[in-house]
Amino acid sequence: MVIFRSVVQFAVTQRSLLVRALWFLAIGWWATPIVINFAWLLTVTVVLAPIGIKLINLVPTVLTLAEPRTFTNPELARGQHSLVVRALYFVVIGWWLSFFWANLAALLAVTIIGLPIAIWMINRLPFVTSLYRFHG
Repeated sequence: MVIFRSVVQFAVTQRSLLVRALWFLAIGWWATPIVINFAWLLTVTVVLAPIGIKLINLVPTVLTLAEPRTFTNPELARGQHSLVVRALYFVVIGWWLSFFWANLAALLAVTIIGLPIAIWMINRLPFVTSLYRFHG
């Protein structure tokens, strides 16, 4: 008897640049600092830290509706650091560095000149916080 295995994969595609720009102008620029600081408050508690880290990992999506590449390409999820390494990094460095990194990025995002740098910084915020590779 032959058993067939079917693998169901779903692909999440990025939204158009127009939709992402409209989202940023209407919601992303003001919602991102709120999410960043709320997530950071959650991360300083022991019990709610996992929720805070999950929110930090979603900040690029809040800013510009960018989908994590691990959703669009599941193979990229395999290159993550181990949970132990990520947890140790977070406890020693990530929790405080991410707070300054994210707030500087949010400040830059409201300026025309700083916007490209802010988007670059926000896309790297999950890595700065917990070594999570948002964009592979």
